[in-house]
Order: sequence, then C-alpha cells, then structure tokens
Amino acid sequence: MKIRLICVFSLLILLLSFIKKNEIRQPNFIVFFIDDMGSADLACYGNTFNQTPNIDQLAQKGVKFTNAYSACTVCSPSRAALMTGKYPAKLHITDWIAGHEKTNPKLLIPDWQKFLPQSEKTVAEYLKENGYVNWHVGKWHLGEGEEFYPLNQGFDINIGGSNWGHPKKGFFAPYQMPLLTEGVKGEYLTDRLTNEAIKLIENHNENVPFFLNLAHYAVHSPVQAKAEKIEKYKKLLVYLDKQKNPAYAAMIESLDEGIGRVMSALEKKNLLENTVIIFASDNGTLMQSASSLPFRKGKGWCYEGGTRTPLIVYWKNKIEGGKVIDEPTITMDLTSTILDLAAIKPSEKLDGKSLKPVILTNKKYERPLFWHYPHYHEGDAPYSAVRLGDWKLIEFFENNSLELYNLKDDISESNNLALINPQKAKELKKLLDKWRKANNAQIPTPNPNYIEKKSK
Repeated sequence: MKIRLICVFSLLILLLSFIKKNEIRQPNFIVFFIDDMGSADLACYGNTFNQTPNIDQLAQKGVKFTNAYSACTVCSPSRAALMTGKYPAKLHITDWIAGHEKTNPKLLIPDWQKFLPQSEKTVAEYLKENGYVNWHVGKWHLGEGEEFYPLNQGFDINIGGSNWGHPKKGFFAPYQMPLLTEGVKGEYLTDRLTNEAIKLIENHNENVPFFLNLAHYAVHSPVQAKAEKIEKYKKLLVYLDKQKNPAYAAMIESLDEGIGRVMSALEKKNLLENTVIIFASDNGTLMQSASSLPFRKGKGWCYEGGTRTPLIVYWKNKIEGGKVIDEPTITMDLTSTILDLAAIKPSEKLDGKSLKPVILTNKKYERPLFWHYPHYHEGDAPYSAVRLGDWKLIEFFENNSLELYNLKDDISESNNLALINPQKAKELKKLLDKWRKANNAQIPTPNPNYIEKKSK
C-alpha cells in the first residue's frame, strides 16, 4: 500500500510538472511589417479592387483594428518605435533615414538622430534574454553601418536588413542588395523574402520559441509586379481610378500570396496554435501609388492618410475570431503586446499599451495618441498632432496654425473646427505642449537665411 501511494504521488508530481511546463510555454511571434501600406489598400478594410484573400482570412479568423496608426508618417521612426516601444520624438528618430533636405526652408529642422543606438533595448533583446531565437528578414533602415544592423540589436539571423529603405535596383533580381545573397535573374523580391522566412520556420527546433520580424520591402516604390498579375488587374479596370492601380494591386497580390505560404508552413509544422501573428504597416499609402480614400492625403502628410494603417492580430484558438475593434492603437502597442504575451516585464516604462486586454476583455485605454514630425516631406510642413477620443488636433510649426477635426463625423478631415470650437483646440494644444516637453521633443527653428517667395 505504501509503495502504491509513493508511485501515485510520484505520478502526480510528474503530471503537475508537465501541466506547469505547458502552461508557461511561451508563444512564437511573427510580425508582418509591411512598407507603405495604408488600411485602404486591403479588401478586408473595404478596397474593392485589390485582392487579398490570405490577409482577409487573417482578419476573419483573428482581430481587426479599425483605428490603428503608425507611430510616424514615414518609415524609420515607426520601425524604431516597433523595436523599442518608444515614441519617435523621445528617440529623436523623427524622419526616414537620412531624410529630405529642402531648399530655402522657412524652418531649420533639428539635429535629429539618424540611427537606432545600441543603448536602446529592443523587443528582440528582451525576448532573447528569455530564451527566444530572433530572426529579421527584409527591411531594417535604422542606421548606416553594420553596428546599427539587426545582429547588433538582438537578432540571431539577419537576411536583407541594412540601411536600404527600398530596393534600389528594383524588385526583380539581380537586386545587388546588402546582406542578401543574389537571386537568379528575374526572381521577385517578395517571393524571395517569403522563401527565406519559410526556411527558417521549417528548420527550427520547436522546443525553442522564436520571433520573426518579416519586414517586406513591398509595397514601397518602385511599383513593380509580375507581368501576368498586372495584366489580370488591367482587365478588371473598367475606368481610370487612382484607387485602382493594376501594378500596385499586382504587387499587393504577391505579398498576400507570400503571407498565405508562411501560414501554410506554420500549419504543416503544427505551430499555429502557439504562434501569435501580427500584421501591421509602418505608414500610410504613398500617394503616387494609390489613393488613401476615404482618408486625406497619404505617406509623409499629417492627415489620416499618412498614419492610418491596417492592424490584424491572429492566434489560433487563443483569441476570438472575426472580432472588429475600434480602440485606437499605435505602433508602440505592438511591442508592449508581444512582451505581455511572452510574460516579460520591460526594465523601463514603454510608451505603448498591451493590446492583450483590449482583445480579450474589450478594455478601453481612453488615452491620447501623439505624432511629431519636425521635418518637411512631400507638400507638408513640420507639425505635431494629437488624437484623443474622436478629436484630432494638428499644429503646424511654420505659422503656429491649428487644425481641429472630429474624426467620427469627418473622417476625411475636410472641416477644420479650430475656430468653431476654440475650447477643444486649446485643451488639445495644452495636452500636446505638455507631451512634447515631457519627451524632450525637438522643435524646428526659424531659418535666418529664408527668402520669402514673391506672390505672382
């Protein structure tokens, strides 16, 4: 009897040990971080021309956010925000690296940071400390020189991540791209990066959790796609429409196919139930590529078209599928969400909020979101902006003018209410001033050599 009890007790200990081990099993993470994709580009967000069945399926099976924002209207600051969980203004990485140089500017841009310092702790470094293996595939664009590349920022493998912000030689091989072995002539870059990601997944030891940052160069310019896909969309084009660009749609379709292939690779290895999938973008649509309607303008601008992006989160059998969430989110939230789901507490206060309680318990944060872009880009002048609830305030530094919009009533930002509702404008301006001061945000200064253009 005594021996039997000892045996039962031993079995219970083993069982409890097994249960505990499985309870604390850390999930894998894949972030599809797309370049220059606004939410208006996707069928699941209302686009009636572009075909994105695999991304749509992610949205149907997972959670789709309808008020998701990038941390900046251009790429490098948003990528820095994803890696660190901090506002670009705090990092002083406030433009794409190396930025524009405007002739005869009214304001001089600040002396901003053109790399992500190794002193900044990245999400990859947090994960690595907790047993993860980290892979970066695709665009990095966070500094000139290998000391600022992914292998020195917490990643174990880096495929194609350098100071390049776009494929300078195009999307078809030969790429002549740093840190990417040359492909056979005519190979398509989106396919190649997908292939590299799939190889990593297929060859991975399943007992070790992984983080894959799959940062496609698509759909950044140059807009280049496979000829047969372009022809397919040309046949679907009934009349000229800026939102219906056959080459751009073809480019998006190849990206969508790649995402479907990665999902299939996960399924074949039985990894889907322990892999969190995040689909996001670094900024809104480039206006030369397509329209952002119903949002105003696009990449590089202060309006919604510059920062409204898709955000989809999928975790098979762990989160409710088909859920649509209106809670406003921003890039840094992805960092906090990953760390929260991995049960990792950051060593410093991050600017993002975990979306785990938003997804699981419908939590509302009711917080302001901020943007700070003390630079010139496209036709836009340096600005800061804040959104709180339905209200958004933009402050332009050239003339200190304010624009106030109610996004619930006016998603296209066509009716400036700053003079009609000065109290709300004043309230948000005060909030913006306080945030800039707290984050030591750099402000452009008057150009003493500015020559005012004569009106015709």
